[in-house]
Amino acid sequence: MRIASIVGARPQFIKAAPLSKRLRREHREVLIHTGQHYDRELSHIFFEQLKIPRPDYNLKVGSGGQGEQTGKMLMRVEEVLLKEKPDLVIVYGDTNSTLAGALAAVKLHIRVAHVEAGLRSYNRRMPEEINRVLTDHISDLLFCPSQRAVENLQREGIEEGVYLVGDVMFDALLENIEVACRESQVMERLGLSEGGFLLLTIHRQENTDRFENLNSIVGAVTSIEKKIIFPAHPRVRKWLRHWGLWERCQNAPNLMVIEPVGYLDMLLLEEKAEAILTDSGGMQKEAYFLKTPCLTLRQETEWSETVDDGWNTLVGTQPEKIREALCDLSFPTQGKNPYGEGEASKKIAEIIGRLEN
Repeated sequence: MRIASIVGARPQFIKAAPLSKRLRREHREVLIHTGQHYDRELSHIFFEQLKIPRPDYNLKVGSGGQGEQTGKMLMRVEEVLLKEKPDLVIVYGDTNSTLAGALAAVKLHIRVAHVEAGLRSYNRRMPEEINRVLTDHISDLLFCPSQRAVENLQREGIEEGVYLVGDVMFDALLENIEVACRESQVMERLGLSEGGFLLLTIHRQENTDRFENLNSIVGAVTSIEKKIIFPAHPRVRKWLRHWGLWERCQNAPNLMVIEPVGYLDMLLLEEKAEAILTDSGGMQKEAYFLKTPCLTLRQETEWSETVDDGWNTLVGTQPEKIREALCDLSFPTQGKNPYGEGEASKKIAEIIGRLEN
């Protein structure tokens, strides 16, 4: 079978890695990189560390407004699909690359598989929520990471082609955490000790593009008397400068702003941190898998199981809530992982293999 896999951002590289390895044993996979993340630390280094084959196509779309970026991706992905004529297109997660890939395929009457289907935050102000809802409704195969995701789809009348497979990011973490512990030098490089720091990431549009939210987050993290490591995405740096907050971050004695790091370094930082402060969906899960308390800088999450199990706390952006949550970190006993046993990529590959029969 000819398969086209479409990726464009850090979480998608991670999700694609374990599945791509399995698919290439029996199928012809064409890897299309939209270029949504084009910085080396956000793109090429992930392919190197995760041992993902070099993309067959790099569309080099880059940054831009929501409509502009999605439109460029749609046009360029369509050109590749017309040339390659795949039997199936696989998209991952909830980015503009996800929606553009799915739209391009369905309009060409090519079957679409959505990995990480059924997630809902129920916040339609988030571009990611729109992307995931629309992608689910035009996909033929919907690979869900949890039972709750299956139920979300059922409530929307989607039952055909739905499979509970577990989370491919858990597969990737299990494959790479020992490698990270063995090979990453990030702790020594930054002079860190286990449990002696907090890890911060920000990238969601609702937090970066709104002054009140970004200002509140900066106010909180610069007032906390703990060392905070902040790998700052280029887009976040742009908005910090735009809102006049960059120097405040640079001058805060407790806040260490660093360049983005690769996957192995980030895994190790997540495991060794006292707690994680983030608005990233992927990091909420990785924190959960690694049993590191997580404070989510949002009012809702699509990964609600992590909240139910007590490892994740929704704190929004208000400084007092963030500080209070840090004083009351939760270390519950984790029960059965709702995201599977690390065999999601195996299950997905087996289901796709049966399509030929």
